[in-house]
Amino acid sequence: MMKLPALLAALALTTTLPAAEPARPRNIVIIYADDLGYGDLGCYGATRVATPNMDRLAREGLRFTSGYATSGTCTPSRFALLSGEYPWRRANTGILPGDAALVLDPARATLPSVLKRAGYITAAVGKWHLGLGAPGVPLDWNRPLAPGPREVGFDYSFIMAATADRVPCVYVENQRVVGLDPQDPLRVDYDKPFPGEPTGVSDRAKLKLDWSHGHNMAVVNGIGRIGYSTGGRAAQWVDEDMADTFTGRAVAFIGREKARPFFLYFAPHDIHVPRVPHPRFVGKTTMGPRGDAIVQLDWEVGEILGALERHGLARDTLVILSSDNGPVIDDGYQDGAVTRLGDHRPAANFRGGKYSRFEAGTRVPFLVRWPARVQPGVSDALVSHVDLLATCAALAGQTLAQNDAPDSPDARAALLGDSPAGRAYVIEHAGKLALREGHWKFIAPAPGVAVQKNTNTETANLAAPQLYDLATDAGETKNLAPAEPARAAAMAAKLALLQQSPRTRP
Repeated sequence: MMKLPALLAALALTTTLPAAEPARPRNIVIIYADDLGYGDLGCYGATRVATPNMDRLAREGLRFTSGYATSGTCTPSRFALLSGEYPWRRANTGILPGDAALVLDPARATLPSVLKRAGYITAAVGKWHLGLGAPGVPLDWNRPLAPGPREVGFDYSFIMAATADRVPCVYVENQRVVGLDPQDPLRVDYDKPFPGEPTGVSDRAKLKLDWSHGHNMAVVNGIGRIGYSTGGRAAQWVDEDMADTFTGRAVAFIGREKARPFFLYFAPHDIHVPRVPHPRFVGKTTMGPRGDAIVQLDWEVGEILGALERHGLARDTLVILSSDNGPVIDDGYQDGAVTRLGDHRPAANFRGGKYSRFEAGTRVPFLVRWPARVQPGVSDALVSHVDLLATCAALAGQTLAQNDAPDSPDARAALLGDSPAGRAYVIEHAGKLALREGHWKFIAPAPGVAVQKNTNTETANLAAPQLYDLATDAGETKNLAPAEPARAAAMAAKLALLQQSPRTRP
Protein backbone atom coordinates (compact mmCIF):
# COMPACT_ATOMS: atom_id res chain seq x y z
CA MET A 1 0.00 0.00 0.00
CA MET A 2 1.28 3.46 -0.90
CA LYS A 3 2.19 5.55 2.15
CA LEU A 4 0.20 8.77 2.72
CA PRO A 5 2.99 11.26 1.79
CA ALA A 6 3.65 9.41 -1.45
CA LEU A 7 -0.07 9.16 -2.19
CA LEU A 8 -0.54 12.89 -1.62
CA ALA A 9 2.43 13.66 -3.87
CA ALA A 10 1.00 11.46 -6.61
CA LEU A 11 -2.40 13.12 -6.31
CA ALA A 12 -0.81 16.56 -6.46
CA LEU A 13 1.05 15.54 -9.61
CA THR A 14 -2.08 14.29 -11.31
CA THR A 15 -3.98 17.49 -10.54
CA THR A 16 -1.22 19.77 -11.87
CA LEU A 17 -0.42 17.87 -15.07
CA PRO A 18 -1.90 19.63 -18.15
CA ALA A 19 -4.81 17.99 -19.89
CA ALA A 20 -3.86 15.87 -22.87
CA GLU A 21 -3.77 17.88 -26.07
CA PRO A 22 -6.49 16.92 -28.55
CA ALA A 23 -5.22 14.78 -31.39
CA ARG A 24 -7.40 16.52 -33.95
CA PRO A 25 -9.86 19.41 -34.07
CA ARG A 26 -13.46 18.33 -33.80
CA ASN A 27 -14.37 20.85 -36.50
CA ILE A 28 -12.44 22.98 -38.98
CA VAL A 29 -13.68 26.33 -40.28
CA ILE A 30 -11.82 28.36 -42.90
CA ILE A 31 -13.08 31.92 -43.37
CA TYR A 32 -11.67 33.11 -46.68
CA ALA A 33 -12.29 36.82 -47.20
CA ASP A 34 -11.97 38.56 -50.56
CA ASP A 35 -9.54 41.44 -51.28
CA LEU A 36 -8.99 42.07 -47.55
CA GLY A 37 -5.72 43.90 -46.99
CA TYR A 38 -3.12 43.35 -44.29
CA GLY A 39 -3.86 46.82 -42.95
CA ASP A 40 -7.68 46.53 -43.02
CA LEU A 41 -7.99 44.94 -39.55
CA GLY A 42 -7.57 46.56 -36.18
CA CYS A 43 -5.32 43.73 -35.03
CA TYR A 44 -2.96 44.61 -37.90
CA GLY A 45 -2.98 48.34 -37.16
CA ALA A 46 -6.17 49.78 -38.70
CA THR A 47 -7.67 52.67 -36.74
CA ARG A 48 -10.32 54.02 -39.12
CA VAL A 49 -12.49 50.91 -39.07
CA ALA A 50 -13.58 48.73 -36.14
CA THR A 51 -13.12 44.97 -36.56
CA PRO A 52 -13.87 43.59 -33.07
CA ASN A 53 -14.69 40.03 -34.15
CA MET A 54 -11.59 39.55 -36.29
CA ASP A 55 -9.55 41.24 -33.56
CA ARG A 56 -11.02 38.77 -31.09
CA LEU A 57 -9.81 35.88 -33.25
CA ALA A 58 -6.33 37.41 -33.13
CA ARG A 59 -6.53 37.96 -29.38
CA GLU A 60 -7.69 34.40 -28.67
CA GLY A 61 -5.41 32.74 -31.21
CA LEU A 62 -2.29 33.23 -33.28
CA ARG A 63 -1.80 36.30 -35.45
CA PHE A 64 0.71 35.66 -38.21
CA THR A 65 2.79 38.53 -39.53
CA SER A 66 4.10 36.58 -42.53
CA GLY A 67 1.06 34.68 -43.78
CA TYR A 68 0.71 34.46 -47.55
CA ALA A 69 -1.84 33.73 -50.21
CA THR A 70 -0.12 32.02 -53.10
CA SER A 71 -1.28 34.59 -55.64
CA GLY A 72 -2.22 38.21 -56.07
CA THR A 73 -5.67 37.34 -57.46
CA CYS A 74 -8.63 35.23 -56.42
CA THR A 75 -9.03 32.11 -58.57
CA PRO A 76 -5.39 30.97 -58.34
CA SER A 77 -5.26 31.46 -54.56
CA ARG A 78 -8.47 29.48 -54.07
CA PHE A 79 -7.18 26.75 -56.36
CA ALA A 80 -3.98 26.45 -54.30
CA LEU A 81 -5.78 26.38 -50.97
CA LEU A 82 -8.15 23.58 -51.99
CA SER A 83 -5.72 21.55 -54.13
CA GLY A 84 -2.38 21.95 -52.32
CA GLU A 85 -0.80 22.77 -55.68
CA TYR A 86 0.65 26.01 -57.00
CA PRO A 87 -1.77 27.41 -59.59
CA TRP A 88 0.96 28.40 -62.03
CA ARG A 89 1.56 24.68 -62.63
CA ARG A 90 -1.90 24.32 -64.18
CA ALA A 91 -3.51 25.90 -67.23
CA ASN A 92 -6.72 27.92 -66.89
CA THR A 93 -6.20 28.90 -63.27
CA GLY A 94 -6.20 32.66 -63.90
CA ILE A 95 -9.18 34.86 -63.03
CA LEU A 96 -12.11 32.90 -64.42
CA PRO A 97 -15.22 34.19 -66.18
CA GLY A 98 -18.56 33.20 -64.68
CA ASP A 99 -19.16 30.45 -67.23
CA ALA A 100 -15.79 28.70 -66.90
CA ALA A 101 -15.43 24.96 -66.47
CA LEU A 102 -14.28 23.44 -63.17
CA VAL A 103 -10.49 23.84 -62.79
CA LEU A 104 -10.09 21.47 -59.84
CA ASP A 105 -9.58 17.85 -60.88
CA PRO A 106 -12.19 15.58 -59.22
CA ALA A 107 -9.79 12.66 -59.59
CA ARG A 108 -7.20 14.30 -57.33
CA ALA A 109 -7.18 14.90 -53.58
CA THR A 110 -8.62 18.17 -52.36
CA LEU A 111 -8.92 19.66 -48.90
CA PRO A 112 -12.61 18.72 -48.59
CA SER A 113 -12.16 15.23 -50.05
CA VAL A 114 -9.34 14.44 -47.62
CA LEU A 115 -11.35 15.70 -44.64
CA LYS A 116 -14.43 13.85 -45.85
CA ARG A 117 -12.35 10.68 -45.89
CA ALA A 118 -11.48 11.43 -42.27
CA GLY A 119 -15.15 11.53 -41.30
CA TYR A 120 -15.93 15.24 -41.55
CA ILE A 121 -19.13 16.45 -43.18
CA THR A 122 -18.04 19.17 -45.59
CA ALA A 123 -19.59 22.40 -46.87
CA ALA A 124 -18.68 25.30 -49.15
CA VAL A 125 -20.64 28.52 -48.64
CA GLY A 126 -19.97 31.77 -50.47
CA LYS A 127 -17.76 32.66 -53.37
CA TRP A 128 -16.61 29.73 -55.52
CA HIS A 129 -14.85 31.14 -58.62
CA LEU A 130 -13.30 27.79 -59.55
CA GLY A 131 -15.61 26.94 -62.43
CA LEU A 132 -18.58 24.63 -62.92
CA GLY A 133 -19.13 21.92 -65.49
CA ALA A 134 -16.83 19.90 -67.72
CA PRO A 135 -14.23 21.47 -70.00
CA GLY A 136 -15.45 21.90 -73.56
CA VAL A 137 -19.11 21.37 -72.67
CA PRO A 138 -21.35 24.48 -72.78
CA LEU A 139 -22.90 25.11 -69.38
CA ASP A 140 -26.70 24.96 -69.18
CA TRP A 141 -27.71 26.98 -66.12
CA ASN A 142 -31.19 25.45 -66.16
CA ARG A 143 -29.97 21.93 -65.42
CA PRO A 144 -27.81 20.44 -62.64
CA LEU A 145 -24.39 22.11 -62.73
CA ALA A 146 -21.73 19.43 -62.52
CA PRO A 147 -18.95 18.73 -61.94
CA GLY A 148 -18.55 21.29 -59.17
CA PRO A 149 -18.17 21.44 -55.38
CA ARG A 150 -19.80 18.04 -54.82
CA GLU A 151 -17.38 16.25 -57.16
CA VAL A 152 -14.33 17.65 -55.36
CA GLY A 153 -15.49 16.67 -51.88
CA PHE A 154 -18.13 19.07 -50.59
CA ASP A 155 -21.26 17.37 -49.25
CA TYR A 156 -23.18 20.64 -49.24
CA SER A 157 -22.66 23.85 -51.20
CA PHE A 158 -24.37 27.21 -51.44
CA ILE A 159 -22.28 29.38 -53.71
CA MET A 160 -22.05 32.05 -56.34
CA ALA A 161 -20.39 30.77 -59.49
CA ALA A 162 -17.73 33.47 -59.72
CA THR A 163 -17.83 36.98 -58.24
CA ALA A 164 -20.59 39.52 -57.71
CA ASP A 165 -19.28 41.68 -60.53
CA ARG A 166 -19.65 38.79 -63.01
CA VAL A 167 -22.76 37.16 -64.40
CA PRO A 168 -24.67 35.04 -63.67
CA CYS A 169 -25.94 36.89 -60.59
CA VAL A 170 -27.62 33.89 -58.99
CA TYR A 171 -26.96 31.48 -56.13
CA VAL A 172 -26.28 27.81 -56.75
CA GLU A 173 -27.24 25.31 -54.05
CA ASN A 174 -26.18 21.71 -54.49
CA GLN A 175 -25.79 21.99 -58.28
CA ARG A 176 -28.99 23.92 -59.02
CA VAL A 177 -29.69 27.64 -59.44
CA VAL A 178 -31.82 28.74 -56.48
CA GLY A 179 -35.31 30.04 -57.29
CA LEU A 180 -35.06 29.61 -61.05
CA ASP A 181 -38.33 29.82 -62.96
CA PRO A 182 -38.39 27.16 -65.71
CA GLN A 183 -40.49 29.54 -67.80
CA ASP A 184 -37.71 32.13 -67.73
CA PRO A 185 -34.53 30.19 -68.56
CA LEU A 186 -31.18 31.71 -67.68
CA ARG A 187 -28.59 32.22 -70.41
CA VAL A 188 -25.07 33.61 -70.12
CA ASP A 189 -22.65 34.86 -72.77
CA TYR A 190 -19.25 36.46 -72.23
CA ASP A 191 -18.81 37.45 -75.88
CA LYS A 192 -21.92 39.25 -77.07
CA PRO A 193 -24.96 40.98 -75.54
CA PHE A 194 -28.50 39.66 -75.71
CA PRO A 195 -30.80 41.81 -77.87
CA GLY A 196 -33.07 44.07 -75.86
CA GLU A 197 -31.21 43.67 -72.56
CA PRO A 198 -29.85 46.83 -70.92
CA THR A 199 -26.11 47.29 -70.50
CA GLY A 200 -23.99 49.51 -68.34
CA VAL A 201 -23.35 51.64 -71.40
CA SER A 202 -26.88 51.98 -72.76
CA ASP A 203 -28.44 52.48 -69.31
CA ARG A 204 -25.58 54.18 -67.52
CA ALA A 205 -27.72 57.08 -66.35
CA LYS A 206 -30.05 54.65 -64.55
CA LEU A 207 -27.37 52.75 -62.61
CA LYS A 208 -27.43 52.99 -58.83
CA LEU A 209 -23.67 52.31 -58.76
CA ASP A 210 -21.66 53.72 -61.65
CA TRP A 211 -18.64 51.98 -63.12
CA SER A 212 -15.16 53.44 -63.47
CA HIS A 213 -13.70 50.84 -65.83
CA GLY A 214 -15.22 47.69 -67.27
CA HIS A 215 -18.29 46.41 -65.42
CA ASN A 216 -20.54 47.89 -68.08
CA MET A 217 -22.12 44.84 -69.68
CA ALA A 218 -25.23 43.21 -68.17
CA VAL A 219 -27.17 45.23 -65.60
CA VAL A 220 -28.50 43.37 -62.55
CA ASN A 221 -29.96 45.09 -59.49
CA GLY A 222 -29.04 48.45 -61.01
CA ILE A 223 -25.34 47.55 -61.23
CA GLY A 224 -23.27 46.89 -64.33
CA ARG A 225 -21.43 43.58 -64.46
CA ILE A 226 -18.84 41.69 -66.50
CA GLY A 227 -20.48 39.43 -69.08
CA TYR A 228 -23.99 39.33 -70.49
CA SER A 229 -27.06 37.43 -69.30
CA THR A 230 -30.77 37.18 -69.95
CA GLY A 231 -33.62 35.43 -68.16
CA GLY A 232 -33.51 33.92 -64.69
CA ARG A 233 -34.89 37.11 -63.17
CA ALA A 234 -36.64 35.42 -60.24
CA ALA A 235 -33.31 33.89 -59.22
CA GLN A 236 -31.21 37.06 -59.31
CA TRP A 237 -29.65 38.06 -56.02
CA VAL A 238 -29.98 41.41 -54.26
CA ASP A 239 -26.45 42.57 -53.52
CA GLU A 240 -27.43 44.30 -50.28
CA ASP A 241 -28.69 40.96 -48.89
CA MET A 242 -25.71 38.85 -49.95
CA ALA A 243 -23.86 38.91 -46.62
CA ASP A 244 -27.02 37.90 -44.76
CA THR A 245 -27.74 35.14 -47.27
CA PHE A 246 -24.30 33.53 -47.20
CA THR A 247 -23.89 33.92 -43.45
CA GLY A 248 -27.35 32.50 -42.81
CA ARG A 249 -26.53 29.37 -44.82
CA ALA A 250 -23.21 28.92 -43.00
CA VAL A 251 -24.77 29.36 -39.56
CA ALA A 252 -27.57 26.95 -40.52
CA PHE A 253 -25.00 24.36 -41.59
CA ILE A 254 -23.23 24.62 -38.22
CA GLY A 255 -26.52 24.14 -36.39
CA ARG A 256 -27.61 21.29 -38.61
CA GLU A 257 -24.34 19.37 -38.32
CA LYS A 258 -23.38 20.25 -34.74
CA ALA A 259 -23.60 16.62 -33.59
CA ARG A 260 -20.82 15.40 -35.90
CA PRO A 261 -17.43 16.72 -37.04
CA PHE A 262 -17.61 19.18 -39.91
CA PHE A 263 -15.42 21.21 -42.24
CA LEU A 264 -16.85 24.56 -43.34
CA TYR A 265 -15.21 26.56 -46.11
CA PHE A 266 -16.89 29.93 -45.67
CA ALA A 267 -15.93 32.39 -48.41
CA PRO A 268 -17.71 35.73 -47.96
CA HIS A 269 -17.91 38.03 -50.94
CA ASP A 270 -16.78 41.01 -48.87
CA ILE A 271 -14.89 43.18 -49.50
CA HIS A 272 -14.79 42.55 -53.27
CA VAL A 273 -16.58 44.89 -55.68
CA PRO A 274 -19.34 45.81 -56.14
CA ARG A 275 -19.34 46.97 -52.55
CA VAL A 276 -23.02 47.30 -51.71
CA PRO A 277 -23.33 46.58 -47.98
CA HIS A 278 -26.67 46.10 -46.29
CA PRO A 279 -28.28 49.41 -45.21
CA ARG A 280 -27.62 48.65 -41.55
CA PHE A 281 -23.86 48.89 -42.24
CA VAL A 282 -23.98 51.95 -44.47
CA GLY A 283 -22.25 54.89 -42.81
CA LYS A 284 -20.49 52.80 -40.16
CA THR A 285 -17.17 54.26 -41.33
CA THR A 286 -16.07 57.50 -42.94
CA MET A 287 -14.58 55.58 -45.88
CA GLY A 288 -17.76 54.86 -47.80
CA PRO A 289 -18.80 51.43 -49.10
CA ARG A 290 -15.33 49.86 -48.87
CA GLY A 291 -14.98 50.69 -45.20
CA ASP A 292 -18.59 49.75 -44.49
CA ALA A 293 -18.05 46.40 -46.25
CA ILE A 294 -15.18 45.69 -43.83
CA VAL A 295 -17.58 46.26 -40.94
CA GLN A 296 -20.08 43.94 -42.63
CA LEU A 297 -17.39 41.28 -43.06
CA ASP A 298 -16.52 41.57 -39.38
CA TRP A 299 -20.18 41.01 -38.54
CA GLU A 300 -20.17 37.86 -40.68
CA VAL A 301 -17.14 36.57 -38.76
CA GLY A 302 -18.92 37.34 -35.50
CA GLU A 303 -21.98 35.35 -36.59
CA ILE A 304 -19.83 32.29 -37.32
CA LEU A 305 -18.05 32.56 -33.98
CA GLY A 306 -21.38 33.07 -32.22
CA ALA A 307 -22.86 29.96 -33.81
CA LEU A 308 -19.89 27.88 -32.65
CA GLU A 309 -20.34 29.19 -29.12
CA ARG A 310 -24.11 28.63 -28.99
CA HIS A 311 -23.63 24.99 -29.90
CA GLY A 312 -20.73 24.44 -27.51
CA LEU A 313 -18.23 23.92 -30.34
CA ALA A 314 -15.87 26.87 -30.02
CA ARG A 315 -13.20 25.26 -27.84
CA ASP A 316 -12.70 22.25 -30.10
CA THR A 317 -12.98 24.03 -33.46
CA LEU A 318 -9.99 25.15 -35.49
CA VAL A 319 -10.83 28.49 -37.12
CA ILE A 320 -8.54 29.96 -39.78
CA LEU A 321 -9.21 33.41 -41.23
CA SER A 322 -7.36 34.87 -44.16
CA SER A 323 -7.82 36.58 -47.55
CA ASP A 324 -7.35 35.39 -51.11
CA ASN A 325 -5.11 38.33 -52.00
CA GLY A 326 -4.25 41.86 -50.96
CA PRO A 327 -6.31 45.03 -51.23
CA VAL A 328 -7.47 47.04 -54.21
CA ILE A 329 -9.17 50.42 -53.90
CA ASP A 330 -10.76 51.25 -57.27
CA ASP A 331 -11.51 47.89 -58.89
CA GLY A 332 -14.10 49.05 -61.39
CA TYR A 333 -16.83 51.03 -59.63
CA GLN A 334 -17.20 54.65 -58.57
CA ASP A 335 -17.89 53.93 -54.91
CA GLY A 336 -15.78 56.67 -53.34
CA ALA A 337 -13.13 54.25 -52.12
CA VAL A 338 -10.26 56.39 -53.42
CA THR A 339 -11.50 59.82 -52.43
CA ARG A 340 -12.73 58.74 -48.98
CA LEU A 341 -9.77 56.58 -48.00
CA GLY A 342 -8.24 59.25 -45.78
CA ASP A 343 -5.28 58.04 -43.77
CA HIS A 344 -6.41 54.40 -43.79
CA ARG A 345 -3.68 52.15 -45.19
CA PRO A 346 -5.20 48.91 -46.54
CA ALA A 347 -1.74 47.53 -47.40
CA ALA A 348 -0.20 48.73 -44.12
CA ASN A 349 3.44 49.62 -44.87
CA PHE A 350 3.76 47.21 -47.79
CA ARG A 351 4.03 48.05 -51.48
CA GLY A 352 1.59 47.04 -54.20
CA GLY A 353 -1.74 45.30 -53.70
CA LYS A 354 -4.04 42.96 -55.58
CA TYR A 355 -2.51 41.98 -58.97
CA SER A 356 1.03 42.60 -57.64
CA ARG A 357 4.15 40.61 -56.77
CA PHE A 358 5.11 43.22 -54.22
CA GLU A 359 4.33 42.18 -50.64
CA ALA A 360 0.86 43.72 -50.43
CA GLY A 361 -0.31 41.45 -53.24
CA THR A 362 0.03 38.23 -51.26
CA ARG A 363 0.96 39.01 -47.65
CA VAL A 364 -2.46 38.97 -46.04
CA PRO A 365 -4.17 38.73 -42.65
CA PHE A 366 -3.74 35.21 -41.28
CA LEU A 367 -5.38 34.25 -37.97
CA VAL A 368 -5.59 30.82 -36.34
CA ARG A 369 -7.71 29.97 -33.28
CA TRP A 370 -8.17 26.59 -31.63
CA PRO A 371 -8.69 27.20 -27.90
CA ALA A 372 -8.16 23.57 -26.92
CA ARG A 373 -4.73 23.51 -28.54
CA VAL A 374 -3.34 26.84 -29.73
CA GLN A 375 -1.92 29.33 -27.26
CA PRO A 376 -2.65 33.00 -28.08
CA GLY A 377 0.20 35.08 -29.42
CA VAL A 378 1.93 36.52 -32.47
CA SER A 379 4.00 34.44 -34.87
CA ASP A 380 6.54 35.61 -37.45
CA ALA A 381 6.68 32.14 -39.03
CA LEU A 382 6.37 31.96 -42.80
CA VAL A 383 3.11 30.20 -43.71
CA SER A 384 1.14 29.89 -46.93
CA HIS A 385 -2.40 28.93 -47.88
CA VAL A 386 -1.02 26.10 -49.98
CA ASP A 387 0.10 24.48 -46.70
CA LEU A 388 -3.43 23.98 -45.43
CA LEU A 389 -4.31 20.77 -47.25
CA ALA A 390 -1.39 18.72 -45.93
CA THR A 391 -1.64 20.36 -42.51
CA CYS A 392 -5.35 19.61 -42.11
CA ALA A 393 -4.80 16.10 -43.47
CA ALA A 394 -2.16 15.48 -40.81
CA LEU A 395 -4.40 16.91 -38.10
CA ALA A 396 -7.18 14.58 -39.24
CA GLY A 397 -4.88 11.56 -39.28
CA GLN A 398 -4.89 11.19 -43.06
CA THR A 399 -1.95 10.10 -45.19
CA LEU A 400 -1.45 11.75 -48.56
CA ALA A 401 -0.49 9.74 -51.61
CA GLN A 402 2.69 10.64 -53.46
CA ASN A 403 0.83 12.61 -56.13
CA ASP A 404 -1.53 14.40 -53.75
CA ALA A 405 -1.05 18.07 -52.87
CA PRO A 406 2.37 18.37 -54.55
CA ASP A 407 3.21 21.74 -53.01
CA SER A 408 1.58 21.42 -49.58
CA PRO A 409 3.89 20.58 -46.65
CA ASP A 410 2.66 19.64 -43.20
CA ALA A 411 2.93 22.98 -41.38
CA ARG A 412 1.34 21.95 -38.08
CA ALA A 413 4.28 23.09 -35.98
CA ALA A 414 4.05 26.66 -37.28
CA LEU A 415 0.26 26.92 -37.59
CA LEU A 416 -0.33 25.60 -34.07
CA GLY A 417 2.37 27.81 -32.59
CA ASP A 418 4.76 25.03 -31.64
CA SER A 419 7.60 26.41 -33.76
CA PRO A 420 8.55 29.96 -34.78
CA ALA A 421 10.35 28.70 -37.87
CA GLY A 422 7.67 28.00 -40.46
CA ARG A 423 8.63 27.65 -44.11
CA ALA A 424 12.14 28.23 -45.42
CA TYR A 425 10.68 30.10 -48.40
CA VAL A 426 7.45 31.35 -49.93
CA ILE A 427 6.70 31.66 -53.64
CA GLU A 428 4.59 34.69 -54.56
CA HIS A 429 2.66 34.76 -57.81
CA ALA A 430 0.95 37.41 -59.93
CA GLY A 431 1.48 36.52 -63.56
CA LYS A 432 5.15 35.82 -62.90
CA LEU A 433 6.87 34.65 -59.72
CA ALA A 434 8.79 36.03 -56.77
CA LEU A 435 10.63 34.24 -53.97
CA ARG A 436 10.88 35.17 -50.32
CA GLU A 437 13.60 33.23 -48.51
CA GLY A 438 14.03 34.21 -44.91
CA HIS A 439 13.96 38.00 -44.92
CA TRP A 440 15.20 38.29 -48.51
CA LYS A 441 12.80 38.83 -51.42
CA PHE A 442 13.69 38.25 -55.07
CA ILE A 443 11.36 39.35 -57.88
CA ALA A 444 12.09 37.82 -61.25
CA PRO A 445 12.18 40.17 -64.26
CA ALA A 446 8.93 40.28 -66.20
CA PRO A 447 7.43 42.19 -69.11
CA GLY A 448 4.31 44.25 -68.65
CA VAL A 449 3.24 47.54 -67.16
CA ALA A 450 4.88 48.63 -63.92
CA VAL A 451 1.69 50.34 -62.76
CA GLN A 452 -1.73 48.99 -63.67
CA LYS A 453 -3.63 51.85 -65.24
CA ASN A 454 -7.15 51.19 -63.98
CA THR A 455 -6.37 50.20 -60.40
CA ASN A 456 -3.19 52.26 -59.98
CA THR A 457 -1.46 49.18 -58.56
CA GLU A 458 2.31 48.74 -58.77
CA THR A 459 2.69 45.29 -60.32
CA ALA A 460 6.46 44.76 -59.77
CA ASN A 461 6.82 44.05 -63.50
CA LEU A 462 10.27 45.42 -64.35
CA ALA A 463 12.88 44.39 -66.91
CA ALA A 464 15.60 44.11 -64.27
CA PRO A 465 15.74 41.69 -61.31
CA GLN A 466 14.75 43.05 -57.92
CA LEU A 467 16.11 42.11 -54.51
CA TYR A 468 14.87 43.48 -51.20
CA ASP A 469 15.82 42.98 -47.57
CA LEU A 470 12.43 42.83 -45.87
CA ALA A 471 14.01 42.96 -42.44
CA THR A 472 15.07 46.57 -43.01
CA ASP A 473 12.90 47.53 -45.97
CA ALA A 474 9.44 45.97 -45.65
CA GLY A 475 8.13 48.51 -48.14
CA GLU A 476 10.48 47.24 -50.87
CA THR A 477 11.81 50.68 -51.68
CA LYS A 478 15.51 49.93 -52.24
CA ASN A 479 16.44 47.40 -54.93
CA LEU A 480 19.63 45.69 -53.73
CA ALA A 481 20.11 43.47 -56.79
CA PRO A 482 22.87 45.70 -58.27
CA ALA A 483 24.73 45.69 -54.93
CA GLU A 484 24.14 41.97 -54.20
CA PRO A 485 24.46 40.25 -57.60
CA ALA A 486 25.53 36.89 -56.15
CA ARG A 487 22.55 36.68 -53.80
CA ALA A 488 20.17 37.77 -56.56
CA ALA A 489 21.60 35.16 -58.94
CA ALA A 490 21.36 32.40 -56.34
CA MET A 491 17.73 33.21 -55.55
CA ALA A 492 16.92 33.42 -59.26
CA ALA A 493 18.41 29.98 -59.78
CA LYS A 494 16.48 28.54 -56.83
CA LEU A 495 13.22 30.04 -58.07
CA ALA A 496 13.80 28.58 -61.55
CA LEU A 497 14.54 25.17 -60.04
CA LEU A 498 11.39 25.24 -57.94
CA GLN A 499 9.34 26.29 -60.93
CA GLN A 500 10.68 23.44 -63.05
CA SER A 501 10.23 20.84 -60.32
CA PRO A 502 6.93 18.92 -60.50
CA ARG A 503 6.51 19.17 -56.73
CA THR A 504 7.91 20.90 -53.66
CA ARG A 505 6.27 18.81 -50.92
CA PRO A 506 8.85 16.62 -49.21
